[in-house]
Amino acid sequence: MPAHRLPRLVGRLLVLAAALSLAGCITINAPLSRTGDPDLHETTISGSGADKILWLPVTGFISSHPQSGAFGLTHSASALTRIERSLAKAAADDAIKAVILRIDSPGGTVAASDEIYHRITSFHQATGKPVIASLGGVAASGGYYIAMAADEVIAQPTTITGSIGVIIVNVNAAGLLDKLGLQDASVTSGEHKDLLSPLRPPRPDEQAIVHDVVDALFQRFVNVVRTSRGARLDHDQMATITDGRIFSARAARRLGLVDAVAHRDEVVARVERRIGTDDARLVRYYRGQSAPDTLSAGATGASHEASASLVSRLAESTLTQSATPLYLWRGLAR
Repeated sequence: MPAHRLPRLVGRLLVLAAALSLAGCITINAPLSRTGDPDLHETTISGSGADKILWLPVTGFISSHPQSGAFGLTHSASALTRIERSLAKAAADDAIKAVILRIDSPGGTVAASDEIYHRITSFHQATGKPVIASLGGVAASGGYYIAMAADEVIAQPTTITGSIGVIIVNVNAAGLLDKLGLQDASVTSGEHKDLLSPLRPPRPDEQAIVHDVVDALFQRFVNVVRTSRGARLDHDQMATITDGRIFSARAARRLGLVDAVAHRDEVVARVERRIGTDDARLVRYYRGQSAPDTLSAGATGASHEASASLVSRLAESTLTQSATPLYLWRGLAR
């Protein structure tokens, strides 16, 4: 190929990649039938009884945005959509007697965490089926918020949880712009329209406005924890519990943030006793051709999961840069 044609080819490839990426971000949400998503399949991990327990993973960054891989060539539904579709299918299946939420997440957006909490609560109220939260390696902030919808919360011995609080990440580059001789020339319709602008120093009145929002979302988190945990919570330690710090499983048990500390096989046995059986089928839902064969296996294939993990990190970066309120423990590098 002549050298002078190479830049043009590269340009065309970049345009094509951008178009594919945009297409991957566009989804059409068709209404679900009574039996849920017809493309959602079931596989048995263990057991052979008639009664079933659904193992429902909640992993990674919690968001309502769909996840797209490189150039939009791979695509997976958002955490919110996956939970919604799984619960719809479980509600329609009389053989499903309980749901185990396996939460391994540092949290995510306030809106998505709250919506998933609401969907799980509504599922339990409508079906009467118990929901048990099994906390994995990390179930912090929005991950813990979601667990508050469960009847029982069980941490594994090495769980990190807590981080009850809200963060709006923002970076101010006004000092750098001054050094470069640049000035903010934005035109706004009102004095607070460019709230949290990184292009100029923040004003005290603007900081107060943002703090009011953070405080309101924080109080909602605290109220959800108080309501869910009730008398099990050490209310005398609420200042410590809600200052944003993380806790080990042992400390969380002592403070009443979790009900027990147990490995996942013990969690399954506890749920079986709750529903009155000793040989329930432990099942998982999945999409596509590759069914998971263990509780820890990805439900859509390793390559897709790796891509989704990368996109989760990119999504987190984008969301935090746009000053989205987060129930998120940022101490974890995902």
